[in-house]
Amino acid sequence: MKALIQRVSEAAVRVDGNIIAQIDRGLLVLLGVEAADDAAITTRLAHKVCHYRVFSDADGKMNLNVQQAGGSVLVVSQFTLAADTNSGLRPSFTPAAVPDKADQHYLAFVAYCRSLGLNTATGQFGADMQVSLTNDGPVTFLLQS
Repeated sequence: MKALIQRVSEAAVRVDGNIIAQIDRGLLVLLGVEAADDAAITTRLAHKVCHYRVFSDADGKMNLNVQQAGGSVLVVSQFTLAADTNSGLRPSFTPAAVPDKADQHYLAFVAYCRSLGLNTATGQFGADMQVSLTNDGPVTFLLQS
């Protein structure tokens, strides 16, 4: 499982031209689920994302996580993050989980974030989404479990 996290001042998801989710300050999480992922991996990565310290404290150091910073989380399923790009000029999606399994882990990831009391918005699993954001910093990290 992979999570590409971006610290944002705002982010939104549109489907068919309509905004279906948006946040102000917080994290945009693009989540890629792989075939070998299980519940323990999902929980471990969700914990890491929610507690990863990427927000500045009073001294300007990255010492605060999204909850400590008073931010929100926008989680968007991102099938292409699971691609194998090691050879050739076309990605292979063999490592990716099948849609039913990926959706199950995506929903579990979201549930974990919400269980911490985080304001958590979501994209629409499997939809053609347009994601817009203002990356704050820019700050972007690829986390894997």
